[in-house]
Amino acid sequence: MPSQDSDVPPRPSATAPADAPRKAPLGSLRALWPFVMRQKGLFLAWLLSLGVASVATLSFPAAVKQMIDQGFGSGSGESIDRTFLLLFGVAVVLALASAARFYFVSLLGERVVADLRRRLYAHLITLDADFHDRTRSGELVSRLSADSELLRSVVGSSMSVALRSTVTVIGSMVMLFVSNPRLAGFALIGIPVAVLPIILGARRLSKASRVSQDRVADANTLASETLGAVRTVQAHAREPYERSRFEAALALAVDTARRRIRSQSFVTAGAITLIFGAITLVLWSGAHDVNAGRMSAGTLGQFVLYALIGGGSIGALAEVWNELQRAAGGMGRIGELLDEAPRVLAPAAPQALPAPVRGEIRFEQVVFHYPSRPDVPALDDFDLHVRPGETVALVGPSGAGKSTVFSLLLRFYDAQSGTLRLDAVDLRQLEIGTLREQIALVPQQPTLFASSAADNIRYGRLEATDNELQAAAQAAEADGFIRELPDGYDTQLGERGARLSGGQQQRIAIARAVLKDAPVLLLDEATSALDAQSERAVQSALERLMEGRTTLVIAHRLSTVLKADRIVVMDRGRIVAQGTHAELIAQDGLYAELARLQFID
Repeated sequence: MPSQDSDVPPRPSATAPADAPRKAPLGSLRALWPFVMRQKGLFLAWLLSLGVASVATLSFPAAVKQMIDQGFGSGSGESIDRTFLLLFGVAVVLALASAARFYFVSLLGERVVADLRRRLYAHLITLDADFHDRTRSGELVSRLSADSELLRSVVGSSMSVALRSTVTVIGSMVMLFVSNPRLAGFALIGIPVAVLPIILGARRLSKASRVSQDRVADANTLASETLGAVRTVQAHAREPYERSRFEAALALAVDTARRRIRSQSFVTAGAITLIFGAITLVLWSGAHDVNAGRMSAGTLGQFVLYALIGGGSIGALAEVWNELQRAAGGMGRIGELLDEAPRVLAPAAPQALPAPVRGEIRFEQVVFHYPSRPDVPALDDFDLHVRPGETVALVGPSGAGKSTVFSLLLRFYDAQSGTLRLDAVDLRQLEIGTLREQIALVPQQPTLFASSAADNIRYGRLEATDNELQAAAQAAEADGFIRELPDGYDTQLGERGARLSGGQQQRIAIARAVLKDAPVLLLDEATSALDAQSERAVQSALERLMEGRTTLVIAHRLSTVLKADRIVVMDRGRIVAQGTHAELIAQDGLYAELARLQFID
């Protein structure tokens, strides 16, 4: 929120302990299905190519049988040529179908994950301030990146391997019975035994995967917070301390991942050992059949290949199961965010504001508690009427509720009781975007984006022309220094406007508010970061901007207080006095004390 007052709820530390890990069942992956269905063309093309590739794979052992029994057995060169040509034809079909399958499923994975990220990002930026107060931004970035990458692997690889392996396992079992029912029966006994360790290890893998991803998110969050405050870190010479913290977080993440990988390794090793042990035993029996003349060499070769294909596919399923457990954890974490619902809701049938908007503001018996501090009222039975075009200065000690007034006007939060009105319309009856379009905010610490100067100013009104943009910059006394930048208005300002001084950043923010040209202005001492010369110039620009507009100012300077139409003194969420500077000084109350300490040096 704009002000540095303590009535703004504190953000949680990036090193706060993560929530207790919750099991993320494979059922959470069902949430991916709607995103897959939005790419029906790619999905069907993938299924078709996968079907062709699977048929070619299952045809390969039969071609080998023909090669052995008819090609070698007949002794005819023409027969050998024909069987080898058949074998090569099957290989070509398999290669082309596999390439097509890889292309379609990989592109499907990219599009599904991009669609999921798009929806998640759109959802996150619409969630209310309460959610962002209690959630670490680094955690959100981790879910947008690391967890989404896990899902890319699922859709672009694991899903394809799982379906292909399932088809080949079923096809191999059918062909094993066609080749030799007795040996196939022996092989069938080994499959349930091989699947048993996968089932037993699933629960442990699911929990380990979720915990592992939480630890990675913790490390990402810590890095994000530290890099965002790198100047503070360097100013205190805390590079070794932050490095040790990040290394500790990484070590914990690696140790957690090691336990997960160990469990996966045991499951995979157990499954493959049991599968190929059973195959070896069956082949031993088949070799005796060939030796006794009860089976041809080609049939045994065919049986061996089908057994290898089926066994390899079951082994692949074991590995895919492990990947699916990790992805289920990622989807579970993403699903938690998508299930978050904002507490500040737009009305089903929004009411329109009267045109033109006059800017009359009313707080009527408003009571508000921040969700993070439910026992302490930020505003308590708060009543305030601001007339259209009036300039009201809000003064009071830290924690008095000044910034909360701004937050409620912008509907970052809704009051627990009481009513807020703009031009006699309850704010809760207005479409949120419509309400915020009527309000221009200039915070004490401006937020600039890592884009050009022009883009940062145009954020106030995206459709503004270049001439309007430059006029706003001139009004904010920003045009001069912008033109002196290397590329003028096209100069990239760096992350958070790092290439500008504090005063220049503030003037960019003021130009943004000038360009927005809203009927209500919220100023958190917009000139506090400027030098004396710039302050005079910007103050005169703001005075011109404030003419005919309703303005609420969180005041930190005497000049701002003196020019206000009315001063409202706040303490502990209540209005304790209001009037002009002279009237309040004469009362010798809280304002007089604040004036002596804060305004009159």
